[in-house]
Amino acid sequence: MTELDAARHGDQAAFGRLVEPFRRELRAHCYRMAGSIHDADDLLQESLLRAWRGLAGFEGRASLRTWLYKVTTHACLDQLDRRAPRLLPADLGPAVSDPAAIRPPIEDAAFIEPCPRDLYEERESVALAFLVALQLLTPKQRAALIMREVVGLEASECAELLDTSVASVNSALQRAREVLATRAIVPRTPEPNEQQLLARYVDAWERADSGALVSLLRDDATLAMPPMRDWLAGASMIGGAIEHMVFAPARAHGFALVPIEANGVPAFAVYARDASGTRRAMALHFVDVRGDKIAAMTAFISPALFAKFGLAETIA
Repeated sequence: MTELDAARHGDQAAFGRLVEPFRRELRAHCYRMAGSIHDADDLLQESLLRAWRGLAGFEGRASLRTWLYKVTTHACLDQLDRRAPRLLPADLGPAVSDPAAIRPPIEDAAFIEPCPRDLYEERESVALAFLVALQLLTPKQRAALIMREVVGLEASECAELLDTSVASVNSALQRAREVLATRAIVPRTPEPNEQQLLARYVDAWERADSGALVSLLRDDATLAMPPMRDWLAGASMIGGAIEHMVFAPARAHGFALVPIEANGVPAFAVYARDASGTRRAMALHFVDVRGDKIAAMTAFISPALFAKFGLAETIA
């Protein structure tokens, strides 16, 4: 009896062995569709449950991989058709002109979330700019683009997967590519001095030195802090805001930055020391280096994300 036959006869272990080679790429597919690592894990679980229940309907005309993508994509579409897209603060409105006007975090905010290194193989396919652009598409346009240009399926396979025509798939692809073209997504290449600049960034944070941090920023640098809806533009404004909101209250205890990779770029897990000296999860920092300066910082202020990266909630 084959693994497939055994799974069809109710052998869950056999089903697990069948889907295991595809689990990582299906999770990445859910992440690209949803823009959230938490949602991706929920969607993957729902997709595999649907696949388990519907395995008798797999006739073998397409590969098991393609069939699993079909089940997973429809599970995503069923959920995402009812949800607002996940974006970043800069897509919600202009930068605030006064740091004092920054509003509290949005409850139950639905912003893009970062993903860990073990999720992806191709860095460009999970770049934050690419994910935000995907979220500007309808879920079906998103699915068509991912299936065609990331997963590498033919237009005819995409049509069968989405239960539509090749003409509809090509039309969705054209609209999707037009939207992406407006975002001017440029593949990121490491700058020659990047490691040195990032080391200075770590030093500025660990010493809570806003002046040193400002010296690393371009004049037009930006700072976003999801789940806060507001964002800042301008090196001096960013420095003043971080000094007042972050460094001054914590200077007595300071911070520790742990290097990680997220969404294909260097990033940092930031821990803030409390009065006892324990370093507690605070935020995940993305630093966009352009030339010899930092062009943008995105701080995901969500300690709940640390577990998704295999990071401890506290460190000594």
